Amino acid sequence: MRSLRNYLKFLAAVQLLPALESGEETLVGGQAVLEGVMMRSPHAWAIACRKPSGEVVTMSQTLDRPSEKHKWMGWPILRGVMTLGYAMTLGYRALRFSANVAIEDVMQQDSEAANHVGTAATTEQSSAAAAREKASTISGWMAAINIIISIAFFIFMYKYLPLLAATELKKANPALGGQIVFNLVDGAIRLVLFLFFIWGVSLWKDIRRVYEYHGAEHKTVFAFEDGKPLETAEVQRYSTYHPRCGTSFLMTVMLISIGFYMLIPFTTFWPRFAARIALLPLIAGVSYEIIRFAAKHKGSLFAMMTAPGLWLQRITTKPPSDDQAQCAIKALDEAMALEKDHGGELVIA
Repeated sequence: MRSLRNYLKFLAAVQLLPALESGEETLVGGQAVLEGVMMRSPHAWAIACRKPSGEVVTMSQTLDRPSEKHKWMGWPILRGVMTLGYAMTLGYRALRFSANVAIEDVMQQDSEAANHVGTAATTEQSSAAAAREKASTISGWMAAINIIISIAFFIFMYKYLPLLAATELKKANPALGGQIVFNLVDGAIRLVLFLFFIWGVSLWKDIRRVYEYHGAEHKTVFAFEDGKPLETAEVQRYSTYHPRCGTSFLMTVMLISIGFYMLIPFTTFWPRFAARIALLPLIAGVSYEIIRFAAKHKGSLFAMMTAPGLWLQRITTKPPSDDQAQCAIKALDEAMALEKDHGGELVIA
């Protein structure tokens, strides 16, 4: 039962992945994971997860920046698609690591109970290694299934259902059949479904904790960007609402897509549905450019478009405890240490 709960928690976090991470190539960014935080710099990433015992497990690796490896990945629009895909891949790896830590802890507890506890230290180490290996195996074969489920859920929830509902409403009321009105209705239904899902899962205690780690990640990034020491008391002074959050990106995608769909000449269900899927990369790329522009021009119209994303962070981020903030600090410290060794020390302008 506990393993099923861990899996469902992991699956819910996968659905939330775009809202929990920062997809832009910046000095530092991060993502909330299960009972922890992932932080990344241009050339390194690190994860810190806290076990129920209080122990913090960390992992860090070097990172290649896509736009440095392939110049065309830095072109406008394309850079948004490539960076988002890269960030999602990295974010999924981070979620898998955090899930493995949780599974490993459960397996160790079960193993200790079976052996009546009190075994030798070598036996405990062997048990931990076996649990870690088994957890890695489980996450490996489940990865493909999770990705398929996530993509299917996204397409069904945010493409198929809104379009189906709008089509049925048009049948009931032909006045809703105009290209502009139809797509406004479709967009409104999509936004309602998205907001309902984000709010609904926040009622689950385990996901609420993920939102708290999300707040810890934002606070820590703010402190770093402000040049402040990465200490718990200093980090806790900052806001949990960050303009580069994936939540803001998703809201921008939702709003921009309404305008794009109005330009599509199709009037029947399946061509409209196919066009919505085909346009996803373009909409994501344009949304990325808007977020990027808005971050540099805070008084612009585009900055106003990203405001709903900041409002939505009242749901997707929660004030973290000191322990949660310490996890985020630990992850960023680990990433910065590796960044200094392999990519050079970052300097905030």
